[in-house]
Parts: sequence; structure tokens; C-alpha cells
Amino acid sequence: MRLTAILGVLLTAASPVAVQAQVAVDVELVLAVDVSRSMDYDELTLQREGYAAALEHPAVTSAFGMGAHGRVALMMFEWGGPGQVRLLLDWMVLEGPEDAAVAAQALRQTPVGNLRGTSISAAMEVAGEELETNDFHGTRRVIDISGDGPNNTGRPVEPVRDALAAKGIEVNGLPFMVKTPGGAYTIRDLDFYYEDCVITGDSAFVIPIREMDRLVASIRQKLILEVAGWQPERPARFRRVAKTDCLIGEKLRRQWQEP
Repeated sequence: MRLTAILGVLLTAASPVAVQAQVAVDVELVLAVDVSRSMDYDELTLQREGYAAALEHPAVTSAFGMGAHGRVALMMFEWGGPGQVRLLLDWMVLEGPEDAAVAAQALRQTPVGNLRGTSISAAMEVAGEELETNDFHGTRRVIDISGDGPNNTGRPVEPVRDALAAKGIEVNGLPFMVKTPGGAYTIRDLDFYYEDCVITGDSAFVIPIREMDRLVASIRQKLILEVAGWQPERPARFRRVAKTDCLIGEKLRRQWQEP
């Protein structure tokens, strides 16, 4: 009996005084939005309003409550090159229209502006760290990357994607393909680049934006799919090559900078 009492004291002393349980949610979702200098002010403004309007849409707010827990955790930031990050929404729980309205208002009140560089890999690293260190426990963990060009600075994107995949983190893509490709840092088949080099996960998908008037509807569709864990239908398209060169952005940057 004495030995049992001693063991009980030792076990009590070895246990933490207080353990804060993580909040259970259906999805931990990070929205990582490209605001590189290749995007003009009108595009940035429309993009920001597109996310605000999509969050408020009844179809999206209804999707928040579809899972077992009836809520999702969301954070959102804008990105450029390595170290170029602007926080828009810190981690918050979304359960319905009221929460979505708060998030949308915060987005509309934050000034719009560019950041230098295009580092998809750095944005994915920031998003991955946020998912690893937040106060939530999600059934699924998802990063949503939007952008209008390939990775051209920071780490190569493939090893970062693979590291996220090893942690069970899903990555989806929203490539902007509105402008005709031209210049040093753009490529023609950006949607295939995202499919081959950026996204990962069993339910991962890419929704390309080819017309700005489809932006709001596409963001809305993307959010519903991510919260529900569904995939959109993918129409067959002709591919010029079997697989995209995932270092194409870095190679274009070097060619442009060489004398």
C-alpha cells in the first residue's frame, strides 16, 4: 500500500500542472494570397473583395457547419518574396454568417498593396508553420495558394511541397491566368505548373482564373470544396509536356538577370 501511494505521488509530480486542449475543428485553412508587383492595383482590389464576398456568401457560411464539429479555423496572409508577408486575418473560428461577416469586414478595412518577389515556397513554409503551431486540431489541414506566376526566389517549391505532404497537409492552387504571358517571370501553362509542382493531397485541386469576372465565383467554389473536402471536375486538356519543369521560374529569373 505504501509503495502504491509513493508511485501515485511520483506520477502526480511528473504530470503537467495544466494542459490546454486544442480546439477541435473540421478544417484548419490557411489562405495565402499572392500580391507580387506583377499584379496591378485594380486586380489586387478585386482579389481582396473577391475573398470578402466569398466568405459572406450563404453557400460558404453553410459549408462551415457541414462537418462533425460545425466549425472551421481560418487564417489569411498576403505574400511576395521570402520574408514578405502581410497578415490579413489571424486565426479565427468560423461557424456561420456572423463570424464570416467579421472576417469580411476586416479584409475590406485593410489597405491594399504589393509586396516584392514571388516565392511560393516561402509562402508555403509560413503557412505550414502556422498549421503546426496554432491552437486548433483539425480533421484536415489545408493551405490554399493563389498566384500569377511560378516560384522564382527562395527555396525550390518541390521539396517544400513534399515536406508538407509528409505532415499530412493538403495544398490547393488558385493560379491567375488572366493576362497574356509575357516578360521574365510568367509562363503559359501556369495551371499545369501548379498541378505538377505545388498542390498535394488526396483531395487537392487547382482552379485556374482565366477571366477576372469569374474571380468571386471561383473563390467561392474553392472555399466550399476545401471546407467539404471535395474535388471539382477536371476537364481534359492538352499538355505540351508530360511534366512541368518545377524550376522554370528560377531559370527564367536567372536568364533575365544575366548580362
